[in-house]
Amino acid sequence: MEVAVIGAGPVGLMLAAELRLGGADVVVLDRRATPDERPRANGLGGRIVEQLDHRGLLERFRAEAAFAGPLPGFPFGPVPLNFAGLGTPMRGLMLQQPRMEALLAARATELGAEIRRGHELVDLDTVRGPDGSYRLAARYIVGCDGAHSRVRELAGIGFPGTTDDELMRLGHFRADLSLFTTVPGLVRGWNRRPGGRVLVTSLTPGVVIAGVREVAPEPPGEPTLGEFRDAVRRVLGTDLPLDEPLWLSRTVSSARLAERYRAGRVFLAGDAAHLFPAGGSSLNVGLLDAVNLGWKLAAVVRGAAPESLLDSYHAERHPVAARTLTQTRVQALLDRLTGEDGDALRTLFGELAALPQATRHLAGLMRDADELPYVPDLPLTVDGRTTRVAEVMRAARPVLFDFADRADLREAAGPDVKIITADCPDAPAEALFVRPDGVVVFSGDDPVALREAMATPGR
Repeated sequence: MEVAVIGAGPVGLMLAAELRLGGADVVVLDRRATPDERPRANGLGGRIVEQLDHRGLLERFRAEAAFAGPLPGFPFGPVPLNFAGLGTPMRGLMLQQPRMEALLAARATELGAEIRRGHELVDLDTVRGPDGSYRLAARYIVGCDGAHSRVRELAGIGFPGTTDDELMRLGHFRADLSLFTTVPGLVRGWNRRPGGRVLVTSLTPGVVIAGVREVAPEPPGEPTLGEFRDAVRRVLGTDLPLDEPLWLSRTVSSARLAERYRAGRVFLAGDAAHLFPAGGSSLNVGLLDAVNLGWKLAAVVRGAAPESLLDSYHAERHPVAARTLTQTRVQALLDRLTGEDGDALRTLFGELAALPQATRHLAGLMRDADELPYVPDLPLTVDGRTTRVAEVMRAARPVLFDFADRADLREAAGPDVKIITADCPDAPAEALFVRPDGVVVFSGDDPVALREAMATPGR
């Protein structure tokens, strides 16, 4: 086996699909016997939506999404940002995590990935399955196994950072949406009180998402409705008319970043590599980890790229997580700080954030903290047919976009590159050489410079 992916969450499944597109054999192992049905995430936003379009997955996600399109605004912690007049700085999808996983699992399976559920990693060479233990003979192992990653532990990779002292209880409940008008003083969203915050919102008719944050130790055992109601009463000062929960959870926010994303043949992606304390960025960043790593691992196992290419995964993705960690720490602080100091900070920050330049900057941070140059979704005409860059990228291959009908550039690209000679009124250069993950590594008209860029695609 060439690659073993540990963890069949969205990141592991996305990585499996990327590896198969690149021609690598992959098995996905997950210790759970069945998929996790908890809606831990309710959507995606930013560059990952564009990457789903590049893989032809956006149509599948959009077909089941409650919303798909440009976001009119987005909260930066407790401060709402208004994107009106800024074009489309962020695109979003509202789709709960279990459906995302089902769609990604279907795609990975279509492409030939094997998914084994109920198989737990014992060490880097051994798996315990339903029929006993067996040897894991994988050239590379990728830990997509979450915050308490067994792969990270076995690889000896440090995970420094901090853990919040607030406990977050969250649940989805059947409820009458009239509670938004019948409970005195209740607003949709976060309700701030001296003892904490209570969240009440709805994304689906008849279902309320409710949460409560307070400084408290995590009790033993599974969360209960009685415990949730008690916490709401302590913080909000009144009860919420909530029926039996569809599910309940407890979490404690952490801000952590793995010291390195690679240790020999072992890699980390998603929550195994980074934890953010606010902002809903974890899944967006984790899926982009998978897109960055997938084509590189596949190219190396096929013998189409040197082993050194794999070092660029840490070099490119670790800074993104560090930058995301910075802005999500700020979001968490804005939300957590109490009293008059907190009110003053949120008021002034909100005034500054409303300035167009500041709004655009913050939207860019949330959209993607990556400073690599990505190819825009240019309109193209190829052999008389109208298409887009995103449609050309579906096969996850390196592409030379030849906008000037240059035979010398096409010859320099060589036989392993997909060549698209196209008319494009908005072409930024005579030619673009684009990696499978959409990063532009050459923009110009010099065949020598093109060959040099192709020799170092992970720079």
